[in-house]
Amino acid sequence: MKVWFITGCSTGFGRELAKVAAAKGDFVYGTVRQEAQMEALEALAPGQIKALLLDVTHPATIKAGVQTALDTHGQIDVLVNNAGYGSLGPLEVVEEEEMFRQFDVNVFGPVRLIQAVLPGMRARRSGHILNITSIAGLNGFPGVGIYNGSKFALEGIGESLSHEVRPLGIHVTNVEPGPFRTDWAGRSATYTRTQIADYETTAIRNMESIASVSGKQIGDPVRAAEAMYALTELDKPPVHLPLGGPAYMRARIKFGDILQEIDDFEYLGLPTDYPEA
Repeated sequence: MKVWFITGCSTGFGRELAKVAAAKGDFVYGTVRQEAQMEALEALAPGQIKALLLDVTHPATIKAGVQTALDTHGQIDVLVNNAGYGSLGPLEVVEEEEMFRQFDVNVFGPVRLIQAVLPGMRARRSGHILNITSIAGLNGFPGVGIYNGSKFALEGIGESLSHEVRPLGIHVTNVEPGPFRTDWAGRSATYTRTQIADYETTAIRNMESIASVSGKQIGDPVRAAEAMYALTELDKPPVHLPLGGPAYMRARIKFGDILQEIDDFEYLGLPTDYPEA
């Protein structure tokens, strides 16, 4: 039996992953931010899911939640940094307060959780950390620059961490979903509106497109949860795992474009080293 610690379990990926892990016989600590959500989460698998009140921007709740798991089970085998939200709006008009909040939730929150669970994982020389990033952590899109920035940051942190802890028997995987049928583009998102017409065909159009498909996305959260569970069963899990057809398409386009750009402008960038003696 593995012990899971999953943030953001009131809806979406977190909720579905908690159900899958519990159905496999594992024990899940699932976090929510409202006391009214606790009973519903635990009712998904009585005796297999324990709801915890936790806000990733409040270090004291993280410390208390992780300690509860350690006091009861003595270990956390899988940490899933799932809690997060999307901040949408043209970069020019997004307020500084919103920028800080986006990074506090999507970047600093996961880092706080990682720092809280790593000592135990190091002591046991085992564990798996899943960072639920996004295809937006690999590919920039108009109208989601601050969200892109937060997910790019988490991608880099996760990739670096994977090199630090791999020799200790700990795995790190950045999970990169495309559009899935969750609340991400609806209730969970924040939209910074603008009347600046210059962004009509870029940021505004993409924001409208995102909002229009909310609840109709191609991605199935249940199948995503099953894939994430299977990921933790692998002896050598990947550092990156896109989820869904659109994510694979975007990733391949992005990295193909980067390679082409590197080749096209090598004549400018390559000759900048000191000349060989």
